[in-house]
Amino acid sequence: MARATANGIELEYDTFGEPGAAPLLLVMGLGAQMLAWDEEFCRQLAGRGHHVIRFDNRDVGLSTKFEAAGAPDVVAALTAAQSGQPVDAPYTLRDMADDAVGLLDALGIPAAHIVGASMGGMIVQQMAIDHPSRVLTMTSIMSSTGEPGLPPSSPEANAALLTPAPTDREGNIEFSVSMRDVIGSKGVPFDEAKARRMAATMYDRSFYPVGMARQLVGIVASGSRKEGLAGVTCPTLVIHGDIDPLVRVEAGQATAAAVPGAKLLIIEGMGHDLPEPYWPRIIDAIAGLTGGVKA
Repeated sequence: MARATANGIELEYDTFGEPGAAPLLLVMGLGAQMLAWDEEFCRQLAGRGHHVIRFDNRDVGLSTKFEAAGAPDVVAALTAAQSGQPVDAPYTLRDMADDAVGLLDALGIPAAHIVGASMGGMIVQQMAIDHPSRVLTMTSIMSSTGEPGLPPSSPEANAALLTPAPTDREGNIEFSVSMRDVIGSKGVPFDEAKARRMAATMYDRSFYPVGMARQLVGIVASGSRKEGLAGVTCPTLVIHGDIDPLVRVEAGQATAAAVPGAKLLIIEGMGHDLPEPYWPRIIDAIAGLTGGVKA
């Protein structure tokens, strides 16, 4: 792995595939380290002719932590947003989109295919809105426009999102694995042993829950991207699971409807995760989009 100075901060990243291949930037979701983009998933994308880049967003993993901002009041932020009041946040999704563009700058990449999952989908949407010349194609996975009125998370998923993770290693691993029962896909095999190994690796690499809280407040403070998405002209793909309890399928449908000409892929039985049995459909769809655009 390597570090780059981007947008005034340090971002940890790594790459897969030939440097001269078409660049594809992967942006992960709320509180998730870049390791959540499985190495084999990245290799398979690289095998489709891409130089794949994954990175830790600010406030997660080994990238810059915004410790001076302190712990945010998440409840106050949610209350303010619901009442239409300004939300006090140390940064927004626009800042995180600028981070990603800054990473492209640091790597000497004029423009890239961009793929984001969950909060990462929101970030790539903002990239396409604010930096259209840097985006070849956009894929938004299990994400949302942020517009008001969309169906909320299920009570169980919302409670899981707002429940503080245990701070001890074993408790944290158990909590991480149990999240699959709440928000994960159904009807596909679950490799619990692999999930435990990954949870342990992430805990040992960087356990930093306050960063996730600041990211969440940043999402809340960012508001709706619906109006901005109407001006996006790059080829766009939206992927969503039909049983996602955290970001409802209607949010994916709204995203596709907001971007002119966007393609929509709804995957039956997929929740708010990226289980391996769905990789062929997801990778085929991404490659189908990117293959039509020259870097």
